[in-house]
Amino acid sequence: MTSGSEALVRRFYEELWNRWQLAVADEILAEGFAFRGSLGVTSRGRNQFKTYVERFRAAFPDWHNEVEELFGCGDCVAARLTWSGTHRGQFQNVEPTGKRVEYVGAGLFRIAAGRIAAAWIVGDTQQLWRTLGRLQ
Repeated sequence: MTSGSEALVRRFYEELWNRWQLAVADEILAEGFAFRGSLGVTSRGRNQFKTYVERFRAAFPDWHNEVEELFGCGDCVAARLTWSGTHRGQFQNVEPTGKRVEYVGAGLFRIAAGRIAAAWIVGDTQQLWRTLGRLQ
């Protein structure tokens, strides 16, 4: 059985990220949403986060978040994920390589007043950088 909090996190990945439906951010994220991504990117507030998502989409237009597992406890939800996409645009000073990347990670979410208040994402970024030729 999926809780309301878990359903919010599923929408975060399936609608906002996988379908690039940025308007969903206004429905599921708290106004002061705090984000820390696995690549060290931080943002504060819905609009700053949507800008980050658009930049990411420009670099990986076919980006996909596969939610492998979700589990919640109280106001916290954890997600185990596999991320994948093709590097088609400039990304953190790396010119497009056309390479397909895939790596695993997890997201930790805090829910408050029926919205996602914070997300802290960690991933195997070494695999990402290896694939893009930035790490041996």
